[in-house]
Amino acid sequence: MMQRLILTLVLAFTLFKFSVAQEQPQKPQPRIKKYTIENCINKFDPEKSTKTSVGYQYWFIAQNFLDDGLTVKMSVVGPKQATHAPHIHAGDEIFFVLEGTAQFYLDGKTTMGGPNTSFYCPENSEHGISNADSTELKYLVIRKYPKTEQ
Repeated sequence: MMQRLILTLVLAFTLFKFSVAQEQPQKPQPRIKKYTIENCINKFDPEKSTKTSVGYQYWFIAQNFLDDGLTVKMSVVGPKQATHAPHIHAGDEIFFVLEGTAQFYLDGKTTMGGPNTSFYCPENSEHGISNADSTELKYLVIRKYPKTEQ
């Protein structure tokens, strides 16, 4: 009885393995999307930057470009200034310093970081970034926004 059960299981496994192996791979469905080589590359253009009260910003990947709301923005902040006070919002946020020295605030504590330093801001944490130096601070902001209608 036990031998028949083992033989049946081995046979069933073998048949399953061969039937799966002979299935034809599915061709990927053509993507009906607005992404092209022309709009998937974004080289910084100062003419397209937006002036702020403390410097300027430039959207490399703007809201509503990607289906999931992921964005990449460069912020440039003047010496000893900040774009806004520490704040809280839904969704994670990442700052990546390109130039200058940043003071990073997270839930009541601060630390400093220079070029090639990333700061992770967990969802619903109080966080902020400011320019701690006498030169310009340039950093990337990577954040996912809720999808909105265009």
